[in-house]
Amino acid sequence: MSDINKQLDILASRTVDLYSRDELKKKLELADRENRPLRVKLGADPSAPDLHLGHCVVINKLQEFQALGHQVVFIIGDFTGMIGDPSGKSATRPSLSREAVEANAQTYKEQIFKILDPEKTEIRFNSEWFGDMRFDQVIRLSAHVTVAQMLARDDFSKRYAENRPISLVEFLYPLVQAYDSVMVKADVELGGTDQLFNLLLGREIQQAHGMAPQIVMTFPLIEGLDGVQKMSKSLGNYIGINEPPREIFGKTMSVSDELMWRYFTYILCVPETEVAAMRQEVDSGRRHPRDMKDELARRIVARFHDEAAAMQASEEFARVFSQNKLPDDMPEILLRATDAPEGVMGIIDLVMCGDLCASRGEARRLIQQGGLRIDDVKVSDPMVSVPLKDGMIIKAGKRRFAKVVLSE
Repeated sequence: MSDINKQLDILASRTVDLYSRDELKKKLELADRENRPLRVKLGADPSAPDLHLGHCVVINKLQEFQALGHQVVFIIGDFTGMIGDPSGKSATRPSLSREAVEANAQTYKEQIFKILDPEKTEIRFNSEWFGDMRFDQVIRLSAHVTVAQMLARDDFSKRYAENRPISLVEFLYPLVQAYDSVMVKADVELGGTDQLFNLLLGREIQQAHGMAPQIVMTFPLIEGLDGVQKMSKSLGNYIGINEPPREIFGKTMSVSDELMWRYFTYILCVPETEVAAMRQEVDSGRRHPRDMKDELARRIVARFHDEAAAMQASEEFARVFSQNKLPDDMPEILLRATDAPEGVMGIIDLVMCGDLCASRGEARRLIQQGGLRIDDVKVSDPMVSVPLKDGMIIKAGKRRFAKVVLSE
C-alpha cells in the first residue's frame, strides 16, 4: 500500500502510546522509497505454554503490519524467560528451567500462526545472541543505563519506596529486552502498556549503537473474565485460543455486558464506528445484550476454529443454559470396581478423575462455593463421599459436564 497516510491511520488505531506518529510516518515514507518492509518486533517470554485472547490485542496489530507488507519479527525470549521480570507486578516473575522454556516456546510457535502469516514472520530466539555473550560485553551494555533511570520504572520505584527487594537481575532484564531490538534491527516494537519503560529503553540502546530509534507502540491490557484483573493464565481468568469451541464460547458468554465492547474492539478489531452502532442497538432496546454477546462469542470461536464450530457451540450453549438440557457429547469418567471397592468415592477424587478442575484446591473451592452438582443436586461439602451410579452426571461450574460410566 503506497498511501502513507492511510497506512498511518490503520497502524495508529487502538494504540495507547505511540512514540511517535511523526517518526512512524517518516519510517513508512523511507521504507516506501527504498521498497523494503519495516521490521516490526514483538517479544514474548514463554512463561506459560498457551496464548490467550489478551495476547491477541498486540498480535492483531502485527497482523495489520503484515497485511500492509511489513515484516514481523517475533522474538521468543528463551534466554530472558530463565531470568524473570516483574512486568508491572509487585514481585519477580519466577525463572523457568531450560526444559520448560523450550516446551513452551514450541507451543508459542504453533499457536501464533493461527493469527500471523508464517511467510511474513521471522521467528527468533534471543539465546542466539545472549547465549555466548561474554561478561565484559554485559558490563559495557550496562554502562548505557543508570540506576536512576531504572528506578523511574513505576513498579521498581514502588518496591524501592516500600523497601522491598529488587535484584540486579531485574535491572538487567529491560536492558536485555532492549538489546534484542539492536540485534534484530527493529524499526518498530509493540507491547502492552506495562512494557512501555522497556520499549522506550530499546530506543536509547539502539541510538547508543548508532541506529535509528525504533517506534514504540503500546496497547491496552484487556481484562479477563472477572472484569477486573488483566487476562492471565495464572489468575485463571483467561480464554485460551487453543481451547475447544465450547469452552471459548461459554467463557465469552460469561463476560460482563460492558466488557464485551472492549472484546469487540481489541480482540476482533471491529471499527469504533461499528462498535458504537452496536452499542446504540443495545442501549435503545432494539437488541438484547445476550444476543450481542452470542455474536461476539461466535465470531471469536470462528476466528480460532471455524464457522461450523461457532454455530454448534452457540446452539449447544442455548440448549444447555437456556433450555436447561445436557450437552450432546459429554466426556465420560470410566470407573472400574477396583477404583472404588466399596462403591463410593470422595467427591474431590471423583472431580479429578473427570479432569473437571485443574487442581484439588480448585475443586475444593468450587464445591465450597456451591458450584458442583451431581444429577442436579448441589454438593457443598468437599469431604463427602459419593455413592457411584452408572450414568450419573457431574456438573462443575457453569460449563463443565461429565458422565460416570461404571465397568467391571
